[in-house]
Amino acid sequence: MSFPASVKAFFDEATFTVSYVVIDEASKQCVIIDSVLDYDHASGHTSTKSADDIIAYVNGESLKVNWILETHVHADHLSAAPYLKKALGGKIVIGNNITTVQSTFGKLLNAEPQFARDGSQFDQLVQEGDELPFGDLKVEVLHTPGHTPACVTYIISDAAFVGDTLFMPDYGTARCDFPGGDAATLYRSIQKIFALPAETRLFMCHDYKAPGREEYVWETTVAEQKASNVHIHEGISEEAFCQMRTSKDTTLAMPRLIWPSVQVNMRAGDLPPAEENGMRYLKTPINLV
Repeated sequence: MSFPASVKAFFDEATFTVSYVVIDEASKQCVIIDSVLDYDHASGHTSTKSADDIIAYVNGESLKVNWILETHVHADHLSAAPYLKKALGGKIVIGNNITTVQSTFGKLLNAEPQFARDGSQFDQLVQEGDELPFGDLKVEVLHTPGHTPACVTYIISDAAFVGDTLFMPDYGTARCDFPGGDAATLYRSIQKIFALPAETRLFMCHDYKAPGREEYVWETTVAEQKASNVHIHEGISEEAFCQMRTSKDTTLAMPRLIWPSVQVNMRAGDLPPAEENGMRYLKTPINLV
């Protein structure tokens, strides 16, 4: 491994999302991972406080943004990637299986005919084994589907940013009942993460505070996950995990922001195009799921 990555976390309690700025201290270059555009569902208003906090930090530290990374098409918050790109530069990146997500949800949401399903809204699509340089560091890509088909884990030096594959050990693993999700695939993806060095720092995209825990936390290690993750610690078979995960998923409600989030995030953070009256709209399908 190269020098340890310097990581600054930004927590949005409204969506329980953790965004990250990862810095190469020698060159002052950085990447931003899983940003949040604030959205009030009742009023339909967006705001940029969460993204502005990141912008203030990047500018205050005199950092240069190389990459704006998405671990997947989030179903629980809107991405601020285009807003950050306009303010700070950098290229917006997601896994190349975004095309599967766009095809699936483009059909479910009856997206406009002009909606491209080829990932072209993003600056760069990545797949397992790809590397994105910034300063003396690099982002290595690990394909980790199961929660969604397009999930990737980004490995930077001694740190891995796992999106929604894993939560903290006392909370478990991601759901697999969204279109394109699959519990067996998630199990195998997590084994790839578990194959990283034991001391690798793992950074979660969310924390919901497991019962009995008072503080939000989002950093753990491969060793800690393998030893004590309540869903998938060492010794849990694929069959047992799939039975647990599939059963648990039947009890879960849909995320509150799933339809607004997917519509925006599958467009790389852009809102749907304006209609004839000049207004933009986010659809909610009725009785679909």
